[in-house]
Amino acid sequence: MKLTKRTLLSLLLLACLLLGGCHGAQNKDAFLLPTAFDERRTYEVTFWAKTESNVTQANIYKDAIARFEQLYPNIRVQLKLYTDYGRIYQDVITNIATNSTPHVCITYPDHIATYLTGANCVVPLDTLLTDANYGLGGREIRFDAPTLSEMIPEFLAECELAGHTYAVPYMRSTEMCYINKTYVERLGYTLPDVLTWDFIWEVSQAAMAKGEDGNYLVNGQPTLIPFIYKSTDNMMIQLLRQMGAGYSNAAGEVLLFNDDARAVLKTVAENVRLGTFSTFQISSYPANWLNVGQCIFAVDSTAGSTWMGSDAPLIDVDKDKMVDFETAVRIVPQVDPAHPQMISQGPSICVFNKDDPQEVLAAWIFVQYLLSNDVQLAYASTEGYVPVTTKAQQSPEYQDYLSRSGEDNGLHYAVKLDATRLLIQHVGDTFVTPVFNGSASLRDAAGQMIEEVAKGIRRKKVVDDAFIDELYKKMVNLYRLDQINPQGTAADSTSARADLGPLPGTAIALLAGLAVVWLGIIAYVVSEWARRKKRSKCR
Repeated sequence: MKLTKRTLLSLLLLACLLLGGCHGAQNKDAFLLPTAFDERRTYEVTFWAKTESNVTQANIYKDAIARFEQLYPNIRVQLKLYTDYGRIYQDVITNIATNSTPHVCITYPDHIATYLTGANCVVPLDTLLTDANYGLGGREIRFDAPTLSEMIPEFLAECELAGHTYAVPYMRSTEMCYINKTYVERLGYTLPDVLTWDFIWEVSQAAMAKGEDGNYLVNGQPTLIPFIYKSTDNMMIQLLRQMGAGYSNAAGEVLLFNDDARAVLKTVAENVRLGTFSTFQISSYPANWLNVGQCIFAVDSTAGSTWMGSDAPLIDVDKDKMVDFETAVRIVPQVDPAHPQMISQGPSICVFNKDDPQEVLAAWIFVQYLLSNDVQLAYASTEGYVPVTTKAQQSPEYQDYLSRSGEDNGLHYAVKLDATRLLIQHVGDTFVTPVFNGSASLRDAAGQMIEEVAKGIRRKKVVDDAFIDELYKKMVNLYRLDQINPQGTAADSTSARADLGPLPGTAIALLAGLAVVWLGIIAYVVSEWARRKKRSKCR
């Protein structure tokens, strides 16, 4: 087939498109902060956010946008609400490939590490945080935004990847243990100020005693799961941290599959066998069991505190099934109660790069509004979240809110405020895991191991060393943990590109096809040159 000039041009164009679209890369310059915000233009900022299936939270976002647009009439914010962080993550990944990411989204640093596989996809905020005009609390900002010094440093540090800040914290939470204190004391135990794992296992096993009627003595019911843990990934991660054991390190090495993790899994297996322990994946929400008197220790986020207890303002069970008991709140169980360690969690906000720096600046100004007291105080009051600024935490409004614990079972629900105060008191005891491209998969694997052991016991399998060895292999393959590239923790400081790891098969095939196209082009050019040269000699 003869290659015409038009065909040759088409091949060249195809090759360029294939090369440009390979592996999710984006040919976008690093963001440069404009010297001034162009207020003559109109901007549309897309904002993807998550709510806790809570209409109040959704309305807080909508009200905040309305107030912000009054301050900046030329910035229109388009809100898209999700009920799952995983859906946001998947949609962002999909939209990176088509260069159609939102301007702003609620996310987690583990997810941002993956977003950074698109070159310059997420804006590093180092300059934006400190700029005198448009940085945090800058002189050109039209509202009372927090300054950099008013951001709680432990929370801001969680948003740092490889020496650069790629997000700002929005709200913070941790896990708490919500306890049926009435049942603990009925079993003859005194609830300590700091729980230990040994205490929980002991009380849980004591609670399994039954009467002659076949019902459990502690609750008089035929059903009881003394200890239910909502997020088993956090359970494994916190236990390993408290034990001084490996999970991962700053270089991105996977250290999870060790003898300490094996010991944790065997303890889980034994307690599942005894009927004393279950998980959210198996038994659903811990609050539902706690509130009907069929659970004693329920571990869930502080953000879930309004669902916990006899007087919980939010419930998922029939009111006539609720049981009256005294609810206590403690930090998660510890290996060493004198040196508690608990995971810090909660959403952050990142800004995506765009071709127009003015659009990015408009988005950043909106992000600052989400950090203002108006939004921080309103959102924190809906669940057991904690504001991320000292400006908000130390405000008279917030201090008054905390002081009114128990005045009602709505805004001032005692369990919610107890959980909130405990988090504030223990901020210095919180930790975060290293963030790198693949850290989200490692987290999933950590929790799934506990789930697999629990399911294995329920299916009458023997959980021994051989079972755990096979489980380790399964987790490596399922989550592709052998493809995580150590030292791939960071985005490059100039291109904001993280190490992508091994290419998938489709990308390899695409590159192979691209190579064939280029070889064909080169062969055609060489043959045309030789043919013309031969003709010129004949003349």
